Amino acid sequence: MPAPERVPAGGLTGDAGPSGAAGDTTGPPAGPGAAGDAMELLTRGELTVRGRLRDASNAVLYCEVALDGRTAECVYKPVAGERPLWDFPDGTLAEREVAAYLVSEATGWGLVPPTVLRDGPYGEGMCQLWIDEADEKPGQEPELLALVEEDEPGEGWKAVVRAEVGGGRTALLVHADDPRLRRIALLDAVINNADRKGGHLLSAPDGRLYGIDHGIAFHAEDKLRTLLWGWADEPLPEDAVEVLRHLTSALEGELGGRLAELLTEAEVAAVGTRVADLLRTGRYPRPSGQWPAIPWPPV
Repeated sequence: MPAPERVPAGGLTGDAGPSGAAGDTTGPPAGPGAAGDAMELLTRGELTVRGRLRDASNAVLYCEVALDGRTAECVYKPVAGERPLWDFPDGTLAEREVAAYLVSEATGWGLVPPTVLRDGPYGEGMCQLWIDEADEKPGQEPELLALVEEDEPGEGWKAVVRAEVGGGRTALLVHADDPRLRRIALLDAVINNADRKGGHLLSAPDGRLYGIDHGIAFHAEDKLRTLLWGWADEPLPEDAVEVLRHLTSALEGELGGRLAELLTEAEVAAVGTRVADLLRTGRYPRPSGQWPAIPWPPV
């Protein structure tokens, strides 16, 4: 299930510009210090808008960022282009995207592309490194999410929910039993992600999996809505427990301070509460029943 907000071909107005390729100066930097280089480029580089992604619910601009001879593609979401939401404060989605990146970096897993808050051609907004997706061969089976007619998910898959698909038919929504997805599921639980759709998962050519579009996260009330419920109530693996312990310390230090610049006091406190609850139960969360647990349509 591709990410419609991230694919220039057929979904972009204006000049999309070239995609990054291995061996040139575009695309995600690699190697030691790459994240720091990307952050400097995103923060200090000159933004040039190449087009707008038409299918996005908010203004999403496809840009090139350039600094000292280095260039990369990125996504720029100006605060001025955010649509108001009934349950989130106006003009805060960009800050929440940056907060998600900070938490991701604190886990050490690198699940969110480098993301900064900066001024741009249309005012302050979120700027995030563009991640090229791995090519899928025609007819290739979905690697992460699927709808199947069987009653059981099958080996290597986790069941989420049986859903109506039209014509009186139902299908079982499943996701891969993939350790990369496990990590994203835990990140979503920590940040209280209210919109983990299939289109918000990017498989990079190097095999890494990224989560994007975290603008409606970090609410103080439970709003976890995701397609990754396959591990609900299962024990957390040891690496997840270690990450949560580290987050506990980080929230009392630099991470907590940086989140306080982006979120409300109650929202920052709620992050700590969710981390503590996950450590106390030692299990992945399960739907609370107080909020629609699954985004639909799933893309």
